[in-house]
Amino acid sequence: MRILATSVLMIMLALAASAVAPSARAGTAAAPTRAEGGAGSTIAVAGWQIQASDKAQESGAEISSAAFSAQGWYPVSGRATVMAGLLENHTYKDVFYSDNLRAVQAPDASGTVFVNPWWYRSEFTLPAATHGRHTLLRSNGIIASADVWVNGHLVADHAAVAGAYPVHEFDVTRWVHAGTNVVALQVHPADPRRSLSIGWVDWNPTPPDNNMGPWRGVDIVQSGPVQLRFAHVTPTLSLPDLAHAALTVKVEARNLDAVAHEATISGVVAGVSLNRTVHLAAGETQTVAFTPKTDPALDLDHPRVWWPAGMGAQPLYALQLAASVGGTMSDQAGATFGIRSVSSRLTKQGYRQFLVNGMPILIRGAGWAPDMFLRDDPARMEAEFSYVRNLGLNTIRSEGKLESARFYELADRDGIMILAGWECCDKWESAAKTGGAPWDAADLKVAQASMASEARLLRNHPSVIGFLIGSDNPPPPPIAKMYVDTLRAEDWARPIIAVATDKGTAETGLSGMKMTGPYAWVPPSYWYADQLGGAFGFNSETSAGADIPRLEDLARMLSPQEQEALWKHPELRQFHAAADWSTFASIAPFATALARRYGAPKSLADYVAKAQLENYDNVRAQFEAFNAHRDAANPSTGVIYWMLNNAWPSLHWHLYDYYMNPAGAYFGAKKANEPVHIQYSYDTRAVVLVNQTLTAEHGLQARIRVRNLDGSVRYEQRVQDLDLAGNGTRQVATLPALAGLSPTYFVELELASADARPISRNVYWLSTQADTLDWVHSNWYLTPVTHYADLTALQSLPTATAEVRATLQHEGTQDAVSVTLTVPPSSKAMALFQHVSIKRSADGEPVLPILWSDNDMTLWPGESITLTARYARLGTATPVIEMSGWNAPARSVPVVLQHASPEQSP
Repeated sequence: MRILATSVLMIMLALAASAVAPSARAGTAAAPTRAEGGAGSTIAVAGWQIQASDKAQESGAEISSAAFSAQGWYPVSGRATVMAGLLENHTYKDVFYSDNLRAVQAPDASGTVFVNPWWYRSEFTLPAATHGRHTLLRSNGIIASADVWVNGHLVADHAAVAGAYPVHEFDVTRWVHAGTNVVALQVHPADPRRSLSIGWVDWNPTPPDNNMGPWRGVDIVQSGPVQLRFAHVTPTLSLPDLAHAALTVKVEARNLDAVAHEATISGVVAGVSLNRTVHLAAGETQTVAFTPKTDPALDLDHPRVWWPAGMGAQPLYALQLAASVGGTMSDQAGATFGIRSVSSRLTKQGYRQFLVNGMPILIRGAGWAPDMFLRDDPARMEAEFSYVRNLGLNTIRSEGKLESARFYELADRDGIMILAGWECCDKWESAAKTGGAPWDAADLKVAQASMASEARLLRNHPSVIGFLIGSDNPPPPPIAKMYVDTLRAEDWARPIIAVATDKGTAETGLSGMKMTGPYAWVPPSYWYADQLGGAFGFNSETSAGADIPRLEDLARMLSPQEQEALWKHPELRQFHAAADWSTFASIAPFATALARRYGAPKSLADYVAKAQLENYDNVRAQFEAFNAHRDAANPSTGVIYWMLNNAWPSLHWHLYDYYMNPAGAYFGAKKANEPVHIQYSYDTRAVVLVNQTLTAEHGLQARIRVRNLDGSVRYEQRVQDLDLAGNGTRQVATLPALAGLSPTYFVELELASADARPISRNVYWLSTQADTLDWVHSNWYLTPVTHYADLTALQSLPTATAEVRATLQHEGTQDAVSVTLTVPPSSKAMALFQHVSIKRSADGEPVLPILWSDNDMTLWPGESITLTARYARLGTATPVIEMSGWNAPARSVPVVLQHASPEQSP
C-alpha cells in the first residue's frame, strides 16, 4: 500500500479544522472579494449574503446597488446552495439524524421557503482602471437558473444563465468601477424533472431546495484587450513502445475590444517554448494551435507516461501561455495534463474493454456521490480519494453530479480513472423514455452548453477515460448527435459511450455495458454465475444492496426507535435506506438472508456484528469474481460497485459510510483488490492468484488449508515456485471434495514471496449447504434465493483469547500506529473477524479518517499478524486501541509511544 504522507497530513488537519470551524453569524456582512490581481487574474467570489425573494422584495437594480442594506440576510460561502447556506447558519438542526429532514421538506401553510427565487448578493473591489483592462463575470454552473445583476444593471436573465453545468462569461467592464462593486443573482427554483440540473433519484431523500444556487461558484476575471481561454493539450502517444508523444496545444484568443489588435501568444509546454503572433479583428475569436508540424519540438522523445494506480507512476506536465498586446501582458492561461493513451474496444461477446497505454485493464470502481447539499469540502474530498487508493480501486464512475476541477486534479495525482457521464432519469432522460417529455429549443441549448463546458473541464485530465452521454437510456438520435458533435468540436480524444445499459446510438455504436443488477441482496456465489450481473463483461453499476455501518454510526443517524426496528422489524421501511418511494427503502432481503444464514439477531449489536461479516464476504466475492474471470473465455472487463459513498448517512450502497468509518464492506473490497492477491472461487473451488500490477512475480509460495469449525486442518497443500505475469491471473489449485467437513468450515489461503515475505492472506467461512438461486424469477434488482447457506454454527464458537499490543510513532505531522494481534496456542478457539479501531481516548470518538493496511482479521491459535494505521497527528493526546471480534470480548488497549528515528523526525 502506497500512502502519500503529505496528502494524508493535509487531509487530516483540514478535516479536523473544518469540523470545528464556526460558520459566519447570520446578518454579518462578509468582507468584499478583492479582485486586484491585475490582467490575467481570476478570483472566486468568496462569500454571499442570501435571502428569500418573498422577504427581499426589492428590484434587482436596488439589491445590486451599493446603497442597499442586506441587514438580516444569511452570510454563506462562495459555492453554497440555499440549503447549504441555511445549514451554515444553523437554521436547521441535525437534518441527517433520524427523519428530521422531513420537517424541512414538509410545506407549511404558505408552501416551503424554496418555491420562490432566492437572492445572492456579494461585493467585490477593483483597482483603478488601466487602459484596455476588462472585467468579466464568470458563472460556473447555477441550479436551476439566475438573473445576473451588477451595480444596478441586468447583465443576463435566467433564460441565458440556466443549467447546472454551463459556464457563462459576461464582460461587465462598462458597469464596474474602481473600488467596491456589487453582484447579485436572483436564483430561480430548481426541479430536476423540469430542468437540466441535478437530481438524486433513489439514492437519498430529495434535498428540500433541489440544490438551487451557484453550486460551482462565480469568478471575477481580469483581462487586457485580448483574452486567452480554454487552453488544452492533446497528446498522441506511440504504441506499444511508449517512446514518443506528439503534443497539440490549442488556446482560444478573444479580442474584447471594438478595435483590431496584434497579439503575441507565447509560453512553455513540457519544456518546449511556443510563440505566435496573430491578428484579431474587433470582437474576433481565433483558435491558436501549436503542433509538431509548426513546432517540431512538440514531438517528444521518451515522455514520462501517466498510468492508473497500481500500474505505474502519475507524472504530470504543465502548459503556461500568455498573450501580450503592444508589449504589455494582456492575459494568461495554463493547464496541467498527463501523457497517456486511452481507448476501448468490444470483446467478442460485445462488452467494452478499456485499454490504457495499449494495455487492457480491468476496471475496478465504484459510483461517486457528493454531499447531498453539494457542500464544498476540499479536505473531505482529499480524504475520500485517500480511501479510494487504500481500497485498491482504480476507477470512479460519476453518474451526473459531476464535480469541479479539484476532483479531477486529485484523480490525476492519485491515478484514479474517471468514467464521467450524465445522470439517469429526471429531465436528463425524459426525451429518451417512452411517453417522456420532449425537449424544447431552450433545453437543447442548455444541454449543448453543458456538454461543451464539461468537455473543456475534463479534456486535460489524464484520469478521465470516457464520457457516457446516457445512463439508463441512450439519448434520442438528434440529442446523441449533438453531444457527439459537441465533444468532437472540443477535441475530445477518448471514448464516447452511448449509455450504461446494453444499448447504443448510431454515433457511438453499442455501449458494451450491462446494467442487469443486482441492487439488493444476493449471496456471494451469485457473482461467479454466467447470468445477469455475474462476473462477465462490464457491469456499470451493481452490488448486493445494504451496507450496514458500525454500531457507533447507527447511533449517530438513527433514533432509538429506528435502531430497534432495524433488527426487530426489518420489513419496515427505513428513512435512511433510500428515498421514501423507492423499492430500497426496505432492506428486507438483506435482513432475511442475515437471519437465515447467520441466525436471527438477538440484539442490535448482534445484528451489526453479523452484518459486518455478511458485507465483508459479499463485497469481497463481487470484486474477486471479476478478478478471477478477467482472462476467461467470456472475460470480465469492468465492474462498478454501487456505490463508493453516500450523499448522507445511509444503510445502503457504500464501501464506506458518510462518517468515513471503515467497516466490513470496506475491508472486503480492500482485501479483494490487493495488488497481488490469492483468492477462492465459489463456482469451481479453484484457488487463483491475481496480479493487478504490471510487474511479474516469480517464485511465489502458496499455502492452502481447509479447516473444520473447531480449527482442525482437514486439508493442506503447498504450491511452490509460482510465476505470475503482470496484469493477469493464474489458477494454482482446485480444492477437492472433502468428506467429514463440519457444516460450517473455513478455507485459509496464504501467499508469500520467494523469500517468505507475506504478500496476501485470505480467510473464507463456508457452508456445506450452498445458497440456491432462483434465476427464473429474477427481476431488475435481485435474484431470489430458495435455499440459504447455513453458517449459524459460527454462533457456537467458544470464546477466543486474543492478545493485542500497539505502538505509536510520530512521523512528522502524522501518527503511525502498529497493532499486533496474537491468538496464543492456549486459546480454546480461533478468533473470527477481529476488528481494530482507534479512539482519541478511552471514551472518545473514533480517529477518522484513517488508513489501515488491513483489518477484520481471522486467526487460529498460534497465529499472529501486525496491522498498521496512519492518520493526522492528535497532538499530545495518546489514542486508545479498541479491539472487538465475533467471538473475542471487546477490550481497550493503551498505546505505547515510541520515539521516531532521526530521519523520521519533523
